[in-house]
Amino acid sequence: MFEVEADAPARSWLDSHPAAAYVIAYDVHRCCGGGKICQVQVRKLTERDKTDHFVSASLDDGTRFLIDRRAAARLPRRFGLTVRGFGRMKHLDLSLQGDQWGELLYT
Repeated sequence: MFEVEADAPARSWLDSHPAAAYVIAYDVHRCCGGGKICQVQVRKLTERDKTDHFVSASLDDGTRFLIDRRAAARLPRRFGLTVRGFGRMKHLDLSLQGDQWGELLYT
């Protein structure tokens, strides 16, 4: 089971963007040179999401998260959430150390 912690800005963001659950989505794209581009996004659960493709996690207040199984296999069991960006680009994001990002995106 994952232990997810949210800092104060993340809790404020969650309060202002209520949802039944949030998804930690993992996406891999292949580029023309043979490399891969991996992206992680924290977003609201949509009707198109198939919950059997996710692993469950939650904050201590009961806020529910669903983590893509591919990301779950690479994430540390304990990680944080924070807010990044400015203005309209402000979004909820994972709070990981550099080596943890490397493990998630590049292995």
